Amino acid sequence: MMNQLEKLKQITTVVADTGDIEAIARFKPVDATTNPSLLLKAAQLPQYAELLTKAKNWADEQGGSQQEVLDNMTDKLAVEIGKEILKIIPGRISTEVDARLSFDTQATLQRARKLIALYEDSNVSRDRILIKIASTWEGIQAARELEQEGINCNLTLLFSFAQAAACADAGVYLISPFVGRILDWFKANEEGDFTGANDPGVQSVSGIYNYYKANDYNTIVMGASFRNISEIQELAGCDRLTIAPALMQELEDSADELPTKLSADSAASDQGRLVLNEAEFRWMMNEDAMATEKLAEGIRNFAADQIKLEKLLSEV
Repeated sequence: MMNQLEKLKQITTVVADTGDIEAIARFKPVDATTNPSLLLKAAQLPQYAELLTKAKNWADEQGGSQQEVLDNMTDKLAVEIGKEILKIIPGRISTEVDARLSFDTQATLQRARKLIALYEDSNVSRDRILIKIASTWEGIQAARELEQEGINCNLTLLFSFAQAAACADAGVYLISPFVGRILDWFKANEEGDFTGANDPGVQSVSGIYNYYKANDYNTIVMGASFRNISEIQELAGCDRLTIAPALMQELEDSADELPTKLSADSAASDQGRLVLNEAEFRWMMNEDAMATEKLAEGIRNFAADQIKLEKLLSEV
């Protein structure tokens, strides 16, 4: 009898939400995602010590200002860890642009191209990489341009329909709507039953998935940021789900049935294709307190962990 993780893999592409190579090898996902928080954790694992030294030495050789050296260190480390992960997965690794660039389209473009160049200099083709960018207006416009250059993007920190609509219109390869952080906000700000299908994060991703499929968008929906396996079970059938090792273990430990909840064949949406200009996007975000607050919080937290990672590397 198959366990729930095996059943999920039959209907959804499972992605590892970790930088821990041992965990990735254990659960055998197709893809893997990283971010500054996950890289900070990974950088403290003993098996990565050599990569930290390699990244620091390379950055020192490049020279430049103190911040340029720090930028080079963290970018090189992200790529080195990404390369190690790519040795054990068949698909793609997501590597994130510095969150402090989330409101600067041109700087995001430059950093994304630099990350791709670092991979390609190591003989890793761009078709195995997704560049992760925060789903700000500026980030989405950067992704629009990168996609036209053949650099596929993963738009992260996505909490609202406005962000999802703008990403689809930009031709983004993949979005990562955050399930658990939406639930966190509603638990903190409203009262109600948020279990099972009533989970507002589940409802958000389901709505986006149905909108994309009903309107024939090619953008992949990858649910992210799960708080419990119930959220994963409610999104079974979604294009992709990126799951932390602890939750993959819970799924593996369960032999319960796992019915398909999302399907392109049965997708329906009352909303036709929505094309937003900047003012419309910003107004829709302004009207969504949860999305506005969680996006800002997520960028701050990723930026804080980026700074911690720089400090860790500078002390190697």
